[in-house]
Amino acid sequence: MVRVNLILLALLIACALALVTSQHQARKRYVELQKEQDLAKQLEVEWGQLQLEQSTWAMHARVEKIAARALGMRVPPPSRIQVVPSAAAEGKP
Repeated sequence: MVRVNLILLALLIACALALVTSQHQARKRYVELQKEQDLAKQLEVEWGQLQLEQSTWAMHARVEKIAARALGMRVPPPSRIQVVPSAAAEGKP
């Protein structure tokens, strides 16, 4: 009978240690999850800022201003502009 009690006590201690270990790992993984979610939020904000910056740099007026200033380009007069129809438009009546 004493032997059975010792075996049951050992099993109880092993189960208690396993429970504590699993709770510790669950908390540890939850903290890691929170960190990764915070990082994802930061990256999302940075992505939005980069998209805004890209749209600012690619604005038509800015590109035209740089082309005129740095490259000496200018918009041609309307008499020199030719509109070329696309192949799909030519096939339509």
